[in-house]
Amino acid sequence: MDTAAALTALSALAHDGRLAIFRLLVKTGPDGMAAGGIARKLDTAPNTLSAQLLVLSNAGLVHARREGRSIIYAADFGRMGALLEFLTQDCCGGRAEICAPLMTTMRAATQNNPCPPRKRRICH
Repeated sequence: MDTAAALTALSALAHDGRLAIFRLLVKTGPDGMAAGGIARKLDTAPNTLSAQLLVLSNAGLVHARREGRSIIYAADFGRMGALLEFLTQDCCGGRAEICAPLMTTMRAATQNNPCPPRKRRICH
């Protein structure tokens, strides 16, 4: 991940509503959650939710897939891992072992990412 991509992702997360959405999707896991479920869980108006999901999607932090009539949103664990790796790549003055547990956890999570390509908003 380059600096511009990291700034885009961090900017997308620098809003209480978007951060709440992203954290909910991280908790939900790779199966994701329907947009209506997200709106109900966070007590968010559908139009506000759509705008927030668009920002997160454009930053590559969430992806969507269609299941019947529903659109299911999920955190992009690969992108999240790349952001965390970018933030910790020069960890602790060359003492990478301090950040190693975090990176091990993130690498394991990215192996379960059901839809890693970030170029498509709706993946099949």
